[in-house]
Order: sequence, then structure tokens, then C-alpha cells
Amino acid sequence: MSANIYWTIYNDYAEKIQNGDIPAGAKIPSESELADSYGTSRETVRKALGLLSQNGYIHKVKGKGSFVLDLGKMKFPITGLISFKEMSEKMGRKSRTLVHKTEQVPASRVIAAHLDLKEGTTVWEVIRSREIEGERVILDKDYFVPERVGTLTPEIAARSIYDYLENTLKLLISYAKKEISVEPATPEDRALLDLNNLSHVVVVRNYVYLEDTALFQYTESRHRLDKFQFVDFARRAH
Repeated sequence: MSANIYWTIYNDYAEKIQNGDIPAGAKIPSESELADSYGTSRETVRKALGLLSQNGYIHKVKGKGSFVLDLGKMKFPITGLISFKEMSEKMGRKSRTLVHKTEQVPASRVIAAHLDLKEGTTVWEVIRSREIEGERVILDKDYFVPERVGTLTPEIAARSIYDYLENTLKLLISYAKKEISVEPATPEDRALLDLNNLSHVVVVRNYVYLEDTALFQYTESRHRLDKFQFVDFARRAH
């Protein structure tokens, strides 16, 4: 019987959250209140809340309760290599790329270190804002080794650089190392993103390698933190 109540609680609240009957940020009843309401134990309620949390419906804050998450956040995969064009097509949302810069520049000390190059070595610098449903929510700063990618243009940058590299140049992009952090927004972030007074952004740093293990791209992808969930799938080894 408790198993049925457990699923009833889960389904009731999942449906209410999906339908918008309980808005993002709202606090849901406590374990004791739910137990009384459904005539069950707190342990059964705890299981239902755990599943709601696992499936991204609520966030449990120790000592404060459970709060509804914003289901409008876009899921961004941590693992895998996916271009913005591919991601936006999967989301089915209206999107646009705004190209701010596509130039060959001397690598700064920081960029040179990221690409394992000497400071001052020429690299392609591509800076783009990604607009989704009318809001600029991602700032991509890409640096490419010219010997590997040839000539990049604003037109290529506006469409898809990966499409050009893979289908025109026939490069085999193999794998990437990723680093994720939350950092204070910079003046550049504020100028090129619609931050709506947010003070921080989620920064994903990508080091991308070709099939021959050559590091050819370093990317700093800066995301508006209220618009994305960074998701992964993990399997326990046996």
C-alpha cells in the first residue's frame, strides 16, 4: 500500500509542477504535512520527495524544506561534444548566433597556455553571443590553431564552425576535456549578454582534440546561470 501512496505523491506533485499549478521557487508542504495529507508515513513521503528531486522537479534545502525548480531551464550536457546549432535544434527553441569577432590575433599569455603554444603565436579568436527566444544567454569565446582549421569567416561562425570543420575540411573531432565553474560576471559579459542584474555566470572551459590527439581548440563558454541545467548520466562500475 505504501508503494502506491509513494507513487501517488510523486505523480500528483510532478503533474502540478509540470502544469504550472505550483510555480518555480514555491515551497512545497513539509514531510509531516504531506504525511498527514496522504495518511502515510514520513518515510514514504521522503521516498517520493527523493524521486521528485532526482528527476529535477524540486530542490531540497537542509533545514528549510523542498522548493520547486524552474522546468524552463535548458538542459546542457556535460559529457559529449555538441555544437550550439545541434543543441538548439534538439531544444526546438528559436535561436540566433550574433558574431562579434572573427580575427587572427596574437595569443595572450593565458590563451597560449591553454593551447600549449608560445605567447604571441597567431590564433583565431571567435566571439559569439547565443540568443535563445530573444535573450542573449551564452557568450562563446573560441580560440583555434590556424594550422588546423584554415580560414574562418563571420559567415562560417554564424552558421556552425563544427559543421564547416567536419563536413568541409573533413576534420575528425574526437574528444574534449571540460572544466565547469561559477564566476563573477565580467564587463564583457554584461555588454554581450542579457544578464538581467545577475552577478555571476556559469563558465564551461573546453579543450578540444582531434582524432590524432592534437589540441586544436580552447573555448570559454559563459552561460546565464538561471537558464541552464548542466546534466550528466553516470553509471556505477561493477
